Amino acid sequence: MDDSHRSGETDRPAEAHQGQRDAEGRPGFSRSARAASALGAALRAELGASIRAASSRWRGRRARTANTDAPAAPSKGFGRHRNRILGALAVVAVAGLVLVAGILWWALRDVPWEEIADGSIAPVVVLESADGSPLVQEGPYQGAYTRLDAYPQHLLDAVLSIEDRRFYDHWGVDFRGIARAFMRNLNAGEVVQGGSTITQQLIKISYLERDRTYRRKIQELVIAFWLERRLGKDEILTRYLNNIYLGAGATGVPAAARIYFDKEPAELDLSESAMIAGLIIAPSVLNPIANAERAEQRARVVLDAMVANGKISAEEAAAAKAAYAQLQPTRPATRSGSWFADWAMRDAREIAADYRGTISVTTTLEPQLQSVADRVLREALDGAGEGGPGQGALVAMGPDGAVLAMVGGRNYQESAFNRAVDALRQPGSTFKTFVLLSALQAGIDVRVLVPDEPITIDGWTPENFGGRYYGLVPIYEAFVRSLNAAMVVLAQEVGISHVAAAARDLGIDAELTETPALALGASEVTLIDLTGAYASILAGVAPVEPWGIVSFRTDETGEAFRVGPTRRPDIDISPFQNDLISLLSMVVEQGTGQGARVDGFAAGKTGTSQNYRDAWFVGFTENLVVGVWVGNDDDTPMKGVTGGALPAGIFKAFVDGTSIEALAAQEEREAGDGALAAQACNVQACSRAYRSFRASDCSYQPYNGPRQLCER
Repeated sequence: MDDSHRSGETDRPAEAHQGQRDAEGRPGFSRSARAASALGAALRAELGASIRAASSRWRGRRARTANTDAPAAPSKGFGRHRNRILGALAVVAVAGLVLVAGILWWALRDVPWEEIADGSIAPVVVLESADGSPLVQEGPYQGAYTRLDAYPQHLLDAVLSIEDRRFYDHWGVDFRGIARAFMRNLNAGEVVQGGSTITQQLIKISYLERDRTYRRKIQELVIAFWLERRLGKDEILTRYLNNIYLGAGATGVPAAARIYFDKEPAELDLSESAMIAGLIIAPSVLNPIANAERAEQRARVVLDAMVANGKISAEEAAAAKAAYAQLQPTRPATRSGSWFADWAMRDAREIAADYRGTISVTTTLEPQLQSVADRVLREALDGAGEGGPGQGALVAMGPDGAVLAMVGGRNYQESAFNRAVDALRQPGSTFKTFVLLSALQAGIDVRVLVPDEPITIDGWTPENFGGRYYGLVPIYEAFVRSLNAAMVVLAQEVGISHVAAAARDLGIDAELTETPALALGASEVTLIDLTGAYASILAGVAPVEPWGIVSFRTDETGEAFRVGPTRRPDIDISPFQNDLISLLSMVVEQGTGQGARVDGFAAGKTGTSQNYRDAWFVGFTENLVVGVWVGNDDDTPMKGVTGGALPAGIFKAFVDGTSIEALAAQEEREAGDGALAAQACNVQACSRAYRSFRASDCSYQPYNGPRQLCER
């Protein structure tokens, strides 16, 4: 981002006027040739005027000579000489025009005129949490496109006073301001002021390359005149306010208002508006979160400029300066869940596709649950001590797979890698749930006895935790006590391929190696997929696919479309649901998961991979499914950390910390989803079915007739 945007200083008239239309009623130029022709015509007119003025001066001199006492007779040689001069001038003029036309063609041949006229080249995707509050993720952030009349007048006055006082007087390029800046820079011996107008700044930040070349300067000059004719002043100012970079990842005033003050633009007061306007010149240096003192100093300069421009009184400026003592810009707390925002944005971008404008996307994230998830995981990792895990992850979702909270690591600022979604790790004994399901699908009763004793299969010998074996035990006991040898025997009896099939039925998409070790979780999976599989058990149908987008709407129509999961569950596992839930609840009540006990119902399974490299607990209450993983990014072992200890404790702390009100609000929103919009839009299915599909209104173009809604 170029931080050197500065401009002229004369007064702005009281009223704005719109861009002009040409004599034929056309809204401006649409191609580089037309723009070059217009500029060439202006140059020709100026050259012609210069020639006519020179000719007039020549005739005047001849007339004065003719009135002297001794007039000289005209010379035929002199006349021929004059004709040669005029001919040479004509040749030079034509050559100059050809040269100018060639330069303009070279500079303007690949300018994206239509994209510039349309406005935003890329869509602006705004994420919202389930309660409608904005999801302000870390890193680049752009708020919803805001109309000019939604900005407070003092913000507009602040921006124009410090950046382009003559904005409503010039035609895109302020030659007076350029001359004034040149003189000031010359006197100062350095660049202290620039002459770029707001129109030129908009062109720089939105459409042109950053390189400071002659070609870009020519493009900027021509486009500035063209854009003023095509759009008009108010539209240019609106686009500028929505697209200027303002530091801390904020693009546009709406984003800056949210990031620095957690407000909508209309809620900004005079002191806040002055501070935001002051950032334009050098947003990275004046970022008020990183450098509040310099941001305040610059804001005082803006207020003084507003006084000089007659927009506020000296008393109002003094009051605004005094308010800086209480002003504390700070980025909103991570109530949004930055890992969740990154994950949800993947699907949101697919929905936006090539739509030009703002798409507001409502997600499933519950801010209260997210806050609890952030806190309990951080506290658990900080308190683990030497030899404990360096990282952890947590996913919480509803029985339908709606992700309500997501934490992908210890600290997002230090590492944005999402361990809840993208990390493949060995699930350990949590995979035994799929062994149990495959046995139930094969018609095996959980009271059937299986041997729990040393066993070797193709040179591989599974061992029980602690090295103890219990002889013949019923299947339910082997599962609840997580006896490795007995569960491997059961998997061999059912068939490893059937165990893998049961896992895939419940939504495990990772590659599964069908060896005996699969029964003990030797194949790697992601936390979010594993949690979704346990949600399938609670729901009684499979696969429950984790999803994060409830609906979307565009600024063009305002109509909302429901999205939801990309795949609906189509496998009925209800015949096995009671046995699965009963045994998972026994794990918590009597088995390895007792550290996850809560007030009320809870069920789940612990998991610990070989040499304590991974520790898991995945389980659920009546309306909440939670998966927890802890470990180290470099796969080094932890010191004795098991799934029944730290992960189970994190599950308990999270469930205990979730308020009844938050869960009730979640259930209320889920119940109201059907009334959200009459039309559901399966973006993925529709985009696969129709090449002409447009997500912004969920429509496609048939071979004949108007566009139609996609009802897939």
